Amino acid sequence: MNFVGGGECGDLFRGFAWEESPLGCPDAWPVELQTLVNVMLGSLQPMLIVWGPQQITLYNDGYAQMCGNRHPAAFGHPFRDLWFDIWDAVDPIISAAYAGQGTSMDDIQFIMHRKGYPEETHFSFSYTPVRDQSGVVLGMFCACTEITSEIIMRREQKSMQEKLLQIFEMSPAGIATLSGPNHVFEFANEEYYSMIGVGRDIIGRSVAEAVSEVVGQGFIDLLDAVYRTGEPFAARGVPVELNRGPEGEKQKRMIDLVYQAMRDPSGEITGILVQAQDVTERLAEQKHRELISHELGHRLKNQLAMVQAIASQTLRSADDLDTARKTLSARIGVLSAAHDTVIQGGLGTSQVHKLVNQMLEVHDDPMSSRFTVAGPNMRVGSRPSLSLSLILHELATNAVKYGALSVPDGRVDIRWHVVGQAAHRFELVWTETGGPSVAMPQRVGSGSRLIKAGLAGAADSRVDISYDAGGLRCTISADLSSFQQEH
Repeated sequence: MNFVGGGECGDLFRGFAWEESPLGCPDAWPVELQTLVNVMLGSLQPMLIVWGPQQITLYNDGYAQMCGNRHPAAFGHPFRDLWFDIWDAVDPIISAAYAGQGTSMDDIQFIMHRKGYPEETHFSFSYTPVRDQSGVVLGMFCACTEITSEIIMRREQKSMQEKLLQIFEMSPAGIATLSGPNHVFEFANEEYYSMIGVGRDIIGRSVAEAVSEVVGQGFIDLLDAVYRTGEPFAARGVPVELNRGPEGEKQKRMIDLVYQAMRDPSGEITGILVQAQDVTERLAEQKHRELISHELGHRLKNQLAMVQAIASQTLRSADDLDTARKTLSARIGVLSAAHDTVIQGGLGTSQVHKLVNQMLEVHDDPMSSRFTVAGPNMRVGSRPSLSLSLILHELATNAVKYGALSVPDGRVDIRWHVVGQAAHRFELVWTETGGPSVAMPQRVGSGSRLIKAGLAGAADSRVDISYDAGGLRCTISADLSSFQQEH
């Protein structure tokens, strides 16, 4: 018999001492074995033949690579000598083949020591019994492929996907993936659900179907453009109306938004990655901070006028120059401390009467007691504390410039209390009397905007100002629990 080709294993076949093997001289081999050997040597796929009662092992170059360090010593020897370390798993399969039963597996896992150390391996194979003309099993033929690298790669890819999924789930921003030109939801994290309204059934549905209220707001057009061109879209503070209220009513939200095209390995666009973050509260807070900052600048510009007013009040009521000097120095020091509190941002909680007293120390004339103050001892949170302090100083400054405190007989009454039965509210009323006739100003200055902005951090804050002929009246109110909450 001539062994044709076969590379290194072909040389083994041609140079092997067959006369010393249980298989004997190749010319005397059964035709079935001769045919299979030639098929095996001509194939690039790993192939194995196990023949005769002694289960002698024959294989080609492809299978030799799978043998590791046990090649070429395993060639022409019993199959058990080759795979002794995994024989408990192999024996049932080879025994079944010799019993006439074939076995096929897409993935079988072994821990092998074929290279001198334990390693995880995976194989796809088919064991086929080989019979003679009378039906007697002579041996077994196996075509197989080692798939270890593919299995490990798939496992690593799955692990990476799970890590990415975990990252997406933990992201503080809303993340969703959309598939196809109709933008069908494949995935959305909890933050995304929270943004559009918890309880929506969106997976497997298009954006137009699942979040229908955005169709008329231009977002589908933006998605279409990204899917068509591959150019990302990014914008900050985008207004959007979403049906996310308790009864499904629309709420206007502000979001930072990014749309990015997702591509397959060939570069074709298959979907869109959506990243969105609700910044409604942050932008509102930023706007309020800007108002506060603008007011601080406004107040600093008014310092000279304020000092002049304090000096005028002090000198008018002082008995002598030395008393005036001490009183003036003390009042300017109180004014400085009051502004330090405002600039520091109202750190920590405070008491309403402390904020009122701080304002009184700057503006009140102790000889005439031009302020009347009444109210219970009440705690106020840090953010409302800052706002209330600014509002009180602004009201007093305006009263000194234009209102009741601009004339000797003018007075200011300040009262605060809790109102409401079902829902308790804080309410403070500032009332001016005895001053010049007042009227609604022709323009709204920064100080007036600060007053009307209300109490930061307090829910349902309201400021009502009436310009009665007898004097200005300002009512400040807010939800009590949020007014007193620490932030």
